[in-house]
Amino acid sequence: MKYSIIVPVYNRPDEVDELLDSLTRQTLHGFEVIIVEDGSQVTCREICGKYEGRLTLSYYKKPNSGPGQSRNYGAERAQGEYLIILDSDVVLPEGYLEAVDKELASQPCDAFGGADAAHPSFTPVQKAISYSMTSFFTTGGIRGGKKKLDRFYPRSYNMGIRRDTYLRLGGFSRMRFGEDIDFSYRIIEAGCSSRLFPSAWVWHKRRTDLRKFFRQVYNSGIARINLTKRHPGTMKLVHLLPMVFTVGVIALVLTSAVGRVLMEYDNLRRWYWLCAAPWLPILLYSGLICVDSTVRNRSLKIGAISVAAAFVQLMGYGCGFIEAWWKRSVLGRDEFQAFEKTFYK
Repeated sequence: MKYSIIVPVYNRPDEVDELLDSLTRQTLHGFEVIIVEDGSQVTCREICGKYEGRLTLSYYKKPNSGPGQSRNYGAERAQGEYLIILDSDVVLPEGYLEAVDKELASQPCDAFGGADAAHPSFTPVQKAISYSMTSFFTTGGIRGGKKKLDRFYPRSYNMGIRRDTYLRLGGFSRMRFGEDIDFSYRIIEAGCSSRLFPSAWVWHKRRTDLRKFFRQVYNSGIARINLTKRHPGTMKLVHLLPMVFTVGVIALVLTSAVGRVLMEYDNLRRWYWLCAAPWLPILLYSGLICVDSTVRNRSLKIGAISVAAAFVQLMGYGCGFIEAWWKRSVLGRDEFQAFEKTFYK
């Protein structure tokens, strides 16, 4: 068997149903699917039972330990030459596995990955979040784009790796946040080859509302500091931009507030500029996001929600980054002392 698809799951049976359904429609056959239930209260056992006879599928249930350790659990039981790691909230186009197979046939590599996109059926909020995570104006367009600012590091929502390489490197670490990027760094540091497969993309639902999205990107900001501690020299300018954006927005808002106070107690006309001017860069950036997203998604509603999603993403990441920097670099706490709350439950 050439491919083993490993999916960790936590309380998401409906998403697993959609993913498994998309796997039955693949144009390339002869693969296995391994579902690892990571201590869920709402399991997907019955959902998996629906696909008996339609897929070569194994279902395992284990105590909660997080997605990284669940992927390792699945990898130890996999039979394929290549392991494909997917998140439970993705859906595959029909030609996904065929695209992977063609890429490997033309130029073999140790690890690979692809981009993600929003499906037409996704909600406006999901499409706005997808835009925010992939736009040049928010992330620099580095998540799965064809033109990379750096070498390609696969991410766990759409990652492939040779099984022998996975096991030799020990799979995913016990990091609380950013375990997939840590694994990608270790793949490159071990001298393994890694490639972007542009045609092997997935539909990725991400978070379903902005509150959950904030928590996700906040944890990503924390992960960046932890990753820098583990892999010195991996911090790039693009990783600092959300923190700069966050500090800048807060400074502009506070400056405007000072101007408003001075207008109230001193002279209205004299301090009006100090109250109004700080909002100009914020409004210009918001307008840029709204117009670009509206054009890309052909929807003014999605464009408007994208403004909120962009600010949630950048400031959520920036706040997590600042907190982790303070706790780890200033206070000197280790990775788990700094963040004692259980992340996965």
